[in-house]
Amino acid sequence: MHLQGIKRKIVYVAIYEAIACACATTGFVGASDAAVATAGALSVFAAIFAVAWNFTYNWLFERWEAGRAVRGRGGLRRLAHAIGFELGFMVVLMPAAAWWLDISFMRSFVVNLGLNIFFFFYTMGFTWAFDRVFGLPDSAQERAAA
Repeated sequence: MHLQGIKRKIVYVAIYEAIACACATTGFVGASDAAVATAGALSVFAAIFAVAWNFTYNWLFERWEAGRAVRGRGGLRRLAHAIGFELGFMVVLMPAAAWWLDISFMRSFVVNLGLNIFFFFYTMGFTWAFDRVFGLPDSAQERAAA
């Protein structure tokens, strides 16, 4: 199956966030004294923000990617994609988690750092697997010879 455009983005985000929400809830519970319901609510907030950020970030990344002379998605490009996404996400989630879980900003930083390390590898692996199952987006396809 080869997905493109908005359909590709919706399928990507839905699958990614469903798995991410379960992982984040577990991480928030393990790193704080929060109840599962509180940690789950924070995970839902994070997922909603992540959906908006994911659409925005991937749109920007694919616009940048489409202008590159070198096509495809090698390891370095996937690394840049994952780092950029996680840094942008951490800027919002760190203060939100401190407030929501009633923990210090420093503890929130440590919790978010741990989650970001996990999600860094998860994002790279998920995106690789998604591309293998659904094909590369047009922005990463080899250009046809003229």
